[in-house]
Formats: sequence, C-alpha cells, structure tokens
Amino acid sequence: MLTPGLRYIGNTERLTVNVYDAVDTDTDVVTLTCTVMKPDGGSTVYTYGTDANIDRESAGDYYCDVTPDQSGRWLYRWAGTGSGYTVVDAGSFVVQASPFHDDSRDAYRS
Repeated sequence: MLTPGLRYIGNTERLTVNVYDAVDTDTDVVTLTCTVMKPDGGSTVYTYGTDANIDRESAGDYYCDVTPDQSGRWLYRWAGTGSGYTVVDAGSFVVQASPFHDDSRDAYRS
C-alpha cells in the first residue's frame, strides 16, 4: 500500500507486498516478481534475488523500489510462489504531470 500524497517524476516509490500462509502467518516466498507498467505501456519485471530493486524487509514482507520517469497512472503486479501457495497482488499509483519534467508546459499556460 502506498502512502497518500503527490508523486513526481524522479522520486522513488516503494511498492510493498505482505505474504502469508493459510493461517495468516507471515511466510517467505520461493519465487517473487513485481511487474511495473508505465503509462505509455512499457513494462519492467523485477525478480527477487536477481534485481536490486526488489528485496525482503522481514518474514513475508517484500518491497520493490521504482523511480518513475513519466507522468500518468503506473500499474504494478506482484506474483510469486511458495510452499503450497501462490502470491498475487496488484495496484496502481499516479505520477503528477509537471512542466519541469514533462513536455506538457502548454497545459499549464492560462
């Protein structure tokens, strides 16, 4: 879950997921990926254990740090497997348009 507030190009966003088993005990994964889709449709897949962007904080708690380079709605999806379970979670966040970062200066003129 992301904290409320404005998000801008170049500021790191921390995407989090909590993994738990059938009896609600935090548990670690065997595999975990976080797929992040940009507003223009391009996407990147981050893999736990391979990419520095994705890491484990504690048992069952993982994060993926993403630095947006475009304004608009960003989508993300966590997918993973463990001992007898599957992890799937998804969400989105919006990055503000800014005349300092976008080619959108005309949108700010009165």
